[in-house]
Amino acid sequence: MRRLPKFMTTKCGLRIQTDLPPNFNKILIANRGEIACRIIRTCQAIGVRTVAVYSDADEHSRFVHMADESYRLGPASSAQSYLNQDAIVRIARSCDAEAIHPGYGFLSENANFVDLCDTHDIAFIGPSAQSMRDLGLKSKAKHIMETAGVPVTPGYHGIGDQSLATFKQAAADIGYPVMLKAIAGGGGKGIRACRNEAELEHAYTQCRNEALACFDNGDLLLEKFVQRARHIEFQIFCDTHGDGVHLFERDCSVQRGNQKILEESPALGLSMELRRAMGAAAVQAALAVQYSGAGTVEFLFDAASMQYWFMEMNTRLQVEHPVTEAMVGRDLVQWQLHVAKGHALPCAQHELALNGHALEARIYAEEYNAALQRFTANGGQLHHVRFPSSACDAEDGVRVECGVVEGDQVTTHYDAMIAKVITHVPHTYDEDAVEND
Repeated sequence: MRRLPKFMTTKCGLRIQTDLPPNFNKILIANRGEIACRIIRTCQAIGVRTVAVYSDADEHSRFVHMADESYRLGPASSAQSYLNQDAIVRIARSCDAEAIHPGYGFLSENANFVDLCDTHDIAFIGPSAQSMRDLGLKSKAKHIMETAGVPVTPGYHGIGDQSLATFKQAAADIGYPVMLKAIAGGGGKGIRACRNEAELEHAYTQCRNEALACFDNGDLLLEKFVQRARHIEFQIFCDTHGDGVHLFERDCSVQRGNQKILEESPALGLSMELRRAMGAAAVQAALAVQYSGAGTVEFLFDAASMQYWFMEMNTRLQVEHPVTEAMVGRDLVQWQLHVAKGHALPCAQHELALNGHALEARIYAEEYNAALQRFTANGGQLHHVRFPSSACDAEDGVRVECGVVEGDQVTTHYDAMIAKVITHVPHTYDEDAVEND
């Protein structure tokens, strides 16, 4: 009979499993800000030493002081610091770090960086380079999922012919409205909705140019545009032994400029039967590419028809992972290190259950730009910072993940998100209440 796992809850709200086998002795965190602080907290709780790397703009940042060791990467420019693969690996080797955690963004989904880590016998805390390449382009990922029997959004996957005439014909075949997307895209870039052929012609050029500028790849795909669709994603985890589980869903439908700003779980109106089916499809998607580590399978969900379709898979830890941690009572960063060390998953699917309701809000350092008619990053000194609870003390179901303290300088060199506030109300899961809300 399997023993019940043992847990402890840290002051900052992390639920750590205390009876897992030994982990790495030291890891390097190839990231900055909020996520670097987040990873360090778990490592401190499980006795893993941490190494921070920083740009000149981050020399006095919180994560630098939290780590056991810290080393300069280079100037503020991402290309000369957090994207400098050779410098990061060189530091990891010089300080005897056994593994590198990429966080999210920067090098977290860079297959070439994984290859570089492998070459120098440094564990990459994430999936294999091949899994990344299989899932990195939306067109290839959709083809793999279709072959594996995972539902995909109707449309043209963009494999082969990229002519405007082909996209026009595909749109005519499935019917307007349609959505154009960059196959290498993300973050709301290279994406346009088209209601008719004239809009498609205009968007085709816009999307290609934007995709080339942002991703150095101008190829597109076309999907049926689902009116009033919801964005529901499933957190999955796989080990190197061929096993996988899902840790239920997050509803990320509240977005601004095609970027998430609020995330919650469970998704209201989702029956347990449909939840199980979508979760199983998410695990099936991951296993189709021999995936290992943390990943997120994103679905487009039509509440009217109760149909869902695979959109893409993110091969990294998501910004919104604390929502899942609150709902299932597991530390996903601890799981990442555990799986990267070669251990089997800490639990089976039947041992995971939803508990209550959780919501995350992202906090950005931004101001409204009237000329551009949108919010843009805003740098400067933080004169006053107050959160519902301190950034290191979870109270009354409120958890704060933060990379700054009062008095810090916020730079505009990087993403404008400086913190996340996560709220959680635990209770026994009432399926009927959630389905009928």
